[in-house]
Amino acid sequence: MKKNGKKIAIIGFSTNGLTVGRMLKAGLEANGYEVRLDGKSKYISGSLTESHKEWTQSRFEDSDALIFVSACGIAVRSIAPYLKSKKEDPAVLVVDECGKAVIPILSGHFGGANELAEEAAQVLGAQPVITTATDLHSRFAVDTFAKKNKCTLYPAWAAKEVSAALLAGEPVGFYSDFKIEGDFPEGLIRVVMNDSGTFIPEDRGRTMPAIGIIVTVRSHVTPFRVTVRVIPEAVWLGVGCRRGKEAEAIKTFLDIYVTKHRIDLRSVKGISSIDRKKDEPGLIGAAEMCQLEFETFTAAELASAKGDFSPSLFVARNMGVDNVCERSAVVASHGGKLIAGKKAEYGITCAAAVEDKILKYN
Repeated sequence: MKKNGKKIAIIGFSTNGLTVGRMLKAGLEANGYEVRLDGKSKYISGSLTESHKEWTQSRFEDSDALIFVSACGIAVRSIAPYLKSKKEDPAVLVVDECGKAVIPILSGHFGGANELAEEAAQVLGAQPVITTATDLHSRFAVDTFAKKNKCTLYPAWAAKEVSAALLAGEPVGFYSDFKIEGDFPEGLIRVVMNDSGTFIPEDRGRTMPAIGIIVTVRSHVTPFRVTVRVIPEAVWLGVGCRRGKEAEAIKTFLDIYVTKHRIDLRSVKGISSIDRKKDEPGLIGAAEMCQLEFETFTAAELASAKGDFSPSLFVARNMGVDNVCERSAVVASHGGKLIAGKKAEYGITCAAAVEDKILKYN
């Protein structure tokens, strides 16, 4: 769970529980979290008037983590009606009223409950009680890996297959288009791509694993019979357009472009262009519709981009640089690699570049 303003909601059901809650609030706020503390009891001054289930429903909507200073049963009954999926549910922890144990009960990996439990336990001088199997057996957890590296995990069911295989001692393949720092995790089999584009074990004497992980921005790549994709948010779409082009038309064009070039939509971080387009309503609107960042650069900044680009005399005369879409994609990606070249149609141009991100195993 990231800090820097991430919201945590704490609720206690007794004066003792509220005392523990105050200790947690102070400690977690000192660690950079935004924390609210509520009490629900006739013995607590300023007690909530709403039911604890209504409180829980509201906090599921506006908080990243909930901490119940209570019995586990109260927390379980409170959250049960509002559970959706591991990708959507907040982290939920239970702390006993004496502050001796901290138990993550929901979203241990992807929601960050395990990590928060360790932090909360340190604040209280308590014991974190971690129950997720991969943690108990010190196995690689692909959902934790994805979360720590700010990646999307897809599909969720395949991640469960990976964890089950690792716990059973079965080989799990691993391939990445990105550099990853740290010790290669135990139980994984490194997979590479040969000159013909076929995925094979790095150790040629091994059989290709049936289950595996691929770290990539490419869509529809499934080197294993059961493949979980870890998708970094690392692609920038460089875009140019005629003045007055509608946001809907630009969004449709970008969707088609990304799909045609087999770029996973979840990997797209932002839209970039030349600074002369910084106030272009269509580009701003398309970025908002796609929930993407929007950045622009000067002609001089674009001209400084390294690489081979598709020049246009018309663009050079009007913009002061011979190419906008490819160059802006590369500049926005901090000098990354162009993975899909210029496509021009309907008064819109687009290109895609990927950041040279470095991930970490731990």
